[in-house]
Amino acid sequence: MILDEPWRLSPSVALRPEPFGALAYHFGNRKLTFLKRPELVRVVEGLAQHPDVRSALVAVGVPEGQHAAYAAALEGLAEADMIRPRPDVPTGSVEESA
Repeated sequence: MILDEPWRLSPSVALRPEPFGALAYHFGNRKLTFLKRPELVRVVEGLAQHPDVRSALVAVGVPEGQHAAYAAALEGLAEADMIRPRPDVPTGSVEESA
């Protein structure tokens, strides 16, 4: 489930703030998406700073009862390649110098 996965904004996407939220433009596939809630914009902007989507939602202050709706919106953004899965660095992968 997307709520328990690490995601990030696609590097090919630019967000332009608007009074209603933001416009997301993908320079690769040329898709334009309206993010109609400022809270959703903050979630998308903060995805990379949190271990998973649920943590990003909590950090923005999205009530738990709305997490499923936000997950559905984020899944739509994923289908449009506006956000991408973020491969986390496995624990212990950093080489220690002796």
